[in-house]
Amino acid sequence: MLGVCYYPEHWDESRWRTDARRMRELGISFVRIGEFAWSRLEPSRGTFTFEWLDRAIDVLHEAGLKVVLGTPTATPPKWLVDECPDIIPYDEQGRPRGFGSRRHYTFSSETWWKESARIVEIVAKRYGTHPGIVGWQTDNEYGCHDTTLSWGPEDLKSFKRWLRLRYQSTDQLNEAWGSVFWSMELASFDDVALPNLTVTEPNPATRLDFWRFHSDQVAAYDQMQCEIIRKHSPGRWITHNFMGFVSDFDHFKVGDNLDLASWDSYPIGFVEKFPFTEDERTRWAETSHPDIAPYHHDLYRAVGKGRFWVMEQQPGPVNWAPWNPVPKPGMVRLWTWEALAHGADVVSYFRWRQAPFAQEQMHAGLNLPGLDEWSPGGKEAMQVSEELAVLGALPETSQAPVALVFDYQSYWSTMIQPQGKDFRYEELCFRWYEALRHLGLNVDFVRPSASLEGYPLVVVPCMTEVTEAAQVALDKANGVVVIGARTGSRDRNFRIPENLPPGPLGTLTGNRVIQVSSMRPRLSDGVSGAVSGHAIRWREYVETSASVLATFDNGDPALTEKDNVLYLACWADAGLLAEVLELATKKAGVATLRVPDFIRIRRRGDLVFAFNYGTEDYTLPEGAVPVLGEMVLKPQAIAAWRG
Repeated sequence: MLGVCYYPEHWDESRWRTDARRMRELGISFVRIGEFAWSRLEPSRGTFTFEWLDRAIDVLHEAGLKVVLGTPTATPPKWLVDECPDIIPYDEQGRPRGFGSRRHYTFSSETWWKESARIVEIVAKRYGTHPGIVGWQTDNEYGCHDTTLSWGPEDLKSFKRWLRLRYQSTDQLNEAWGSVFWSMELASFDDVALPNLTVTEPNPATRLDFWRFHSDQVAAYDQMQCEIIRKHSPGRWITHNFMGFVSDFDHFKVGDNLDLASWDSYPIGFVEKFPFTEDERTRWAETSHPDIAPYHHDLYRAVGKGRFWVMEQQPGPVNWAPWNPVPKPGMVRLWTWEALAHGADVVSYFRWRQAPFAQEQMHAGLNLPGLDEWSPGGKEAMQVSEELAVLGALPETSQAPVALVFDYQSYWSTMIQPQGKDFRYEELCFRWYEALRHLGLNVDFVRPSASLEGYPLVVVPCMTEVTEAAQVALDKANGVVVIGARTGSRDRNFRIPENLPPGPLGTLTGNRVIQVSSMRPRLSDGVSGAVSGHAIRWREYVETSASVLATFDNGDPALTEKDNVLYLACWADAGLLAEVLELATKKAGVATLRVPDFIRIRRRGDLVFAFNYGTEDYTLPEGAVPVLGEMVLKPQAIAAWRG
């Protein structure tokens, strides 16, 4: 199904019924509203003006639309900021981040929690049983604009409280942090300082705990909202709209609160956000890289325990990237079908009508600014609606042949102490995902503690701390397991394990990492043997009792094998990574379909989809009989067949 994000408070009420009617004509079923409306709902403390929202929800419901109502906590109004300045977040330089945009709050403020609970309860009580409300969205885009971490007085107070609960005594805290180093020992929890504004690098164990603390706060804050909503709105589901390439908090823990996950898909904008090469950015500027949206579809399907929406789908050019090109004709349709192919329940476009004012006035909508006239993206959305009506219900998704273990803490750890300037956890995982997709494979993301049984192939690009639960899951994995560099390189207190990396996985892999080398750009180390290519960015010096499948130029092990476990001791270039993963699929007995780098294949039940991001035609595999699209797949086109 299709949805749209709508802001009735932005438009004269005389337009609402026409908007609702035209939404139904377009094939829209769901409408998200309300997530930024606090100042219109409560213009001053205790003065509520709900009548306009009452009428808006009624208009949408009467038109046959299903409403998803957002809690308005992403935009505290000016009167609240003035009255309660302790809710304001601080940047890493200790400067307050003020009113005038959005997400101007810190999760650490007790005042903010009370005010959030108050407005969420008021809204949930009023609309919780309205027949037009089918679901809720908590807040909006946790972590967007670098708002997970905050370094203010409220954060310090809350961090001290969190540490007391975690460590009980300063002796345990000092031991965990290795505070004897550089005379950093603390006599009291009151002595704890924020890990910023130091002369040189702050203690990495302190920084990791600070990140854990903030991540726990996000999950607890979301849980508070969910509990209030469930109390007053029984039978409705709850989601949160996560962002792309935002890993500052553990999305899986927030997902534990939710009935389904959702995310905001801006594929072209993310081309500029991700550390692609300039050649890649230029090549994919008007289509996006073929794996940006799919990577997040698969991640958030896992966060949502098998269910996800695209809450905001880019319908045209956006406003917030360094450059904002118009998508090539066909891309809005392609992105929509791609999300559905990856299992999305609903694809919801942002937004209904382009706003001719304020910060997002250059952000496209399904309608041109201020007009009842379809934008190019709106016309493509209508085409998808018509195609969905012909194709009918899509089959259920099924378990993929490949599990990719994704660990948010590994992102934090490698950000804290990268050792090499260009070691980026998200990029590493993305490149492994990209290589698997070149082989035409479906991929499931899996959290580190989840069972891996039943997956023929499991890949772990990097997992810096291997918890007991993660170790048990890997021990029980009955498929081929491929483990990447830096896995098991730290314990829970950010120390090198006593038995050296990969720590708890030393027995499983047969390896011991003696030293590591980060390599600046243009340096590499050749790899040859069962696979060939080059190590770039990162290379490990390994002692092993396992079988050596490939070696570095000096003869050291580069790829080892023990029973069903392969260990790759480097950051592999594209050629080496492709060969390693293709070797692993053969060992696992997983059938592959190698496709050009501009084509992607995705299976949903018995439907097979193909997507063309390139500039050349692609002929579908022999035997395919398209139920959607043509046998020759044109650029920016899609096709589907039974298989």
